[in-house]
Amino acid sequence: MAYVLIVGAKSDIAKAIARVYANNGYDLYLAARNSGELKLFSNDLCLRTQRTIRLIELDILDFNSHQKLYDHLEEKPEGVIFAVGYQGKQQKAQNDFFEAKQIIDTNYSGILSLLNIIANDFEQRKSGWVVGISSVAGDRGRKSNYMYGSAKAGLSAYLSGLRNRLYDSGVAVLTVKPGFVHTKMTEGMDLPSRLTAKPKEVAKDIYKAQQKRNNVLYSKWVWKYIMLIIKRIPEWKFKKMNI
Repeated sequence: MAYVLIVGAKSDIAKAIARVYANNGYDLYLAARNSGELKLFSNDLCLRTQRTIRLIELDILDFNSHQKLYDHLEEKPEGVIFAVGYQGKQQKAQNDFFEAKQIIDTNYSGILSLLNIIANDFEQRKSGWVVGISSVAGDRGRKSNYMYGSAKAGLSAYLSGLRNRLYDSGVAVLTVKPGFVHTKMTEGMDLPSRLTAKPKEVAKDIYKAQQKRNNVLYSKWVWKYIMLIIKRIPEWKFKKMNI
């Protein structure tokens, strides 16, 4: 079975995705900064699934390392999943450009840097698939998290264009837009239970959508309609809302 490369593999969603793909017969590259922290997880997953799991050291912000990293993969992946994310702090980012830059580079620029390299390879091979985890936060800017939302909006637009570009090469590109998810990143937040997914739910949704070669996935599905309503609120009214 071919390899799947999971970028940002230490996140809760990424680990859930790794379990789903390994249980469905895929070998995995798990790429992350301080990837040694995934050793216990990868060993356990390997024992449970009998799949090959390889750890790769990756700093998504070290743009100059991305080409070398991909070139040195012993076997090029069939597909790649970008689960990189950094929510950051909106208030801090408004006053500290370095916080704003970290939000933008982690959620957009770093992904673009590595994905450009992979996309070129997939296009040349005329095979492969891409999954990029964006966010419903990118569907409309809100004062509570527009730094994060703007980076995710950029990622969604990039993935849309990439999907259009790679269509003729037979390469599928899936944009994933989760709503609230119970993860370490949202720990301590008072989230509405009916609108909040567990990582394993999102992972299963991603696997099904990717296998069907879908274009866009909202998880939970209800977020598609929530965001449709939010996007249709007139700007004169929206700017007065405390969201």
